[in-house]
Amino acid sequence: MTSNDMAATTAMAPAPETPPAVEIEELGPAPKSYRLWYIRLASIAFVMLAWEYGGRQVNPLFMSYPSAILRAAIGLMQTGELQRALMESMVTLLIGFVVASIFGIVVGLLIGRYRSVEAATDWIVNALYATPLVAIVPLVTLWFGLGFEAKLFIVFQISLFPVLINTAAGVRNVPSSLIELANSFCANERQIFTKIILPSALPYMMTGLRLGIGRALIGMVVAEFFTAITGLGAMIVKYGNQYDTARMFVPIIVLMLLGILLTIGVRYVEDRIAPWKKTRSD
Repeated sequence: MTSNDMAATTAMAPAPETPPAVEIEELGPAPKSYRLWYIRLASIAFVMLAWEYGGRQVNPLFMSYPSAILRAAIGLMQTGELQRALMESMVTLLIGFVVASIFGIVVGLLIGRYRSVEAATDWIVNALYATPLVAIVPLVTLWFGLGFEAKLFIVFQISLFPVLINTAAGVRNVPSSLIELANSFCANERQIFTKIILPSALPYMMTGLRLGIGRALIGMVVAEFFTAITGLGAMIVKYGNQYDTARMFVPIIVLMLLGILLTIGVRYVEDRIAPWKKTRSD
């Protein structure tokens, strides 16, 4: 068979059939499992029932129980006392925490980035962080008196260091290879901060904010115990001195719920601005 005959035979052969296109179904997010929520709700119900039963067996002078606390909360809400105390505490908490967060992030970035700043300030940070809060309360009352400024300073001081220390640690943990790569492309300091350091240190910063909000709640209550006669902390002192255990538990429960909600809020913000840190759970 000549080459011309082979070419003709090849041209006359039917072309191979193209396999039909297979539609690839896009995989969406895994269905949300409610099993952990059922376990959590069952745990809460068990604890509440056990507390209700056990609390009724104890002298109400020493312990209360959920139904009595709920009745006391309704009474405090009807008089408006609980709302006023909550607003007083929230103003101090939010202002002190926001100012401490801004200051802590800025200073933490500088300490983590520049060795000279770290050498000049690390001893101050370590000394103030190790100082017990109750040790400086008398000094704060001398400086600011017993009003709003004293509470604000205590909340600022106690919530500052978790944010600052975690931010500085995040900057120090930025891979040096990324910094060297940016320098090789002649990136300036502003570009290094905004494009490399901030995204890399963001998870550490958000962890510091979550820790800081818990410390801010502690500072707020301590400040209201010692330096003010308003707020949720003042309610605890007031009804504790009156041996009204049910009403004393109301601001304590409110503080617990407030801490949970604020922590969830910070985690929600973290998931929005750092979505790459979010992992899928089973």
